[in-house]
Amino acid sequence: MIKRYLKTKPVMRYHEAWISGSKVVEHWGVVGDRGESQEHKKDRKKSDEENILDVLADPLARGFLPIDDDGFDVLIIEYAIDGMGNKKDLRKRHELEDRMNETLGWTGLGNCDGGSTGSETMEVCCFVVDFKTAKRVIEKDLSESKFSDFKRIYAEK
Repeated sequence: MIKRYLKTKPVMRYHEAWISGSKVVEHWGVVGDRGESQEHKKDRKKSDEENILDVLADPLARGFLPIDDDGFDVLIIEYAIDGMGNKKDLRKRHELEDRMNETLGWTGLGNCDGGSTGSETMEVCCFVVDFKTAKRVIEKDLSESKFSDFKRIYAEK
């Protein structure tokens, strides 16, 4: 997968592509929105990277660039648990990690980097390009789910 961003006032846009079987999936939009997708036929004579770069040629020419690792905010979703937690807490954390990868990925916001459990809390760590937007999207996504009982969502400094 190759993901690129373009910062323009008042919004940031994303454009990405990846290989899915015999297709190249292109996905783009405004950071925080699900955006649009289109499938392209993969050229079997080219490498996966060449196929992806062909699909992204126009956005790259328009100035879409990668964001360095230090350009991401660290967002933590915290839950209260008893003691060091149990298997049910761990299962919930893994399901939440998967959900955050889906939610953040499809909205161009970032990805989940795992989590931790113990000492009365369970946390899921995410790298996001815009903390304020990510927090809003996550709160909405979790509000009517089995994950709605989070204690807080905060930026790790």
